[in-house]
Amino acid sequence: MRSNTIRTHRAVTTLAALLAGALALSACSGGDDKKDSGGASGGATESGSGVSLPKLNGVNLEVAAVWTGTEQANFKKVLAEFEKRTGAKVTFVPAQDPIINFLGSKIAGGQPPDVAMLPQPGAIKQAVDKKWAKPLGPDALKELSKNYSQGWQDIGKVDGKQYGVYYKAANKSLIWYNAKAFENAGAKEPKTWKELLTTAQAVYDSGVTPFSVGGADGWTLTDWFENVYLSQAGPEKYDQLAQHKIKWTDPSVKQALTTLAQVWGKKDYVAGGADGALQTEFPASVTQTFTGGDQPKAAMVFEGDFAQVNIGDTKAKVGTDAKVFPFPAVGSAAPVVSGGDAAVILKDSKGAQALATFLASPDAATIQAKLGGYLSPNKSVPVSAYPNPVQQKIAKALIASGDDFRFDMSDQAPQAFGGTPGKGEWKDLQDFLKNPKDVAGAQAKLEKDAAAAYGNGG
Repeated sequence: MRSNTIRTHRAVTTLAALLAGALALSACSGGDDKKDSGGASGGATESGSGVSLPKLNGVNLEVAAVWTGTEQANFKKVLAEFEKRTGAKVTFVPAQDPIINFLGSKIAGGQPPDVAMLPQPGAIKQAVDKKWAKPLGPDALKELSKNYSQGWQDIGKVDGKQYGVYYKAANKSLIWYNAKAFENAGAKEPKTWKELLTTAQAVYDSGVTPFSVGGADGWTLTDWFENVYLSQAGPEKYDQLAQHKIKWTDPSVKQALTTLAQVWGKKDYVAGGADGALQTEFPASVTQTFTGGDQPKAAMVFEGDFAQVNIGDTKAKVGTDAKVFPFPAVGSAAPVVSGGDAAVILKDSKGAQALATFLASPDAATIQAKLGGYLSPNKSVPVSAYPNPVQQKIAKALIASGDDFRFDMSDQAPQAFGGTPGKGEWKDLQDFLKNPKDVAGAQAKLEKDAAAAYGNGG
């Protein structure tokens, strides 16, 4: 995505090092989980940062997103603040994955939501190609240029025009672990893939399954692959594979899948085995790691900072019972993969533009930051707004990366390949989890599906 790969590689390494140091610090801090009331330290307060919003009495808006549970409830609090400030009424519309298909049926029925939260740059491009998406107006653009690095602005552009406001970000290069299980096993936080395998063996020898994998959700498997691939093959190859400029039959993919199989294919390393993992959805993969006292179903679960929302559904406290380390370096540098959700206007109006402007302001993000399990790419959100030291350090590291980060590869792909349950990359990696010995077969399937979705042969 960025042409200056040497600079990016250095920045990725720096970010990983910063994150490693930060997380080590926060692990020692005892993880104060209390809500921080200091929302004003970065100049943004919940009462207003200077973002100017019109009066919208009598205006009704709909916002569609795939968010459920706590994540949805927290976002609704942000919408409530917008209602309070403008007088508009905003309804949250629960969408299904893939959201593009959901929106297609809504639009065909003449009832598109005013704004949709799109989880992939590929989905934004599709919405533009289908002439559904409307460009952002001057007020939203002003907030974006004030609060976002160029890199985060660029990901929301199609053909040079701004369509998306990245309201939510994710650091997808983290492994969360049950501190008690590690302590009982005498296990240490690993910095390299080799050390991760040693840690896993120590945990296994203590009588606890090392890894919980939410294989029922194919996107968790693409995230595993992307972290291994980015660290092992490097940023340049990562960009080429993301754009399908090299084939999935490339030796670099073989190497990454072979590496993944060291965890996925190791007997009794994955909770419930492959069959159990394929029936475990992401939220359960997290909660089962932090319940069960001394005998959780697994000691570690890989996923982004947003796993904290699910940890919050258990009695485990982030920073004490639930700790975290950066995804270990497989190659020369530890990977940092980012994801995110962008607000895109489907029905252009004063109200929809005002909502996009609000979501681009620190005011909106600060509200959700305080509720936990959320990360904003908005650099004007005060770090003190995040509710615990772990989250504060993750947020600091994300902002410190500036323009130099790698966006989730499957989210850059056409949705048919990188974002559809039961199809494309999601399905192919689920099949690989089931049979990690068949590396060549997995590569062939991935390439066939990628070629069909990208409309090229590589």
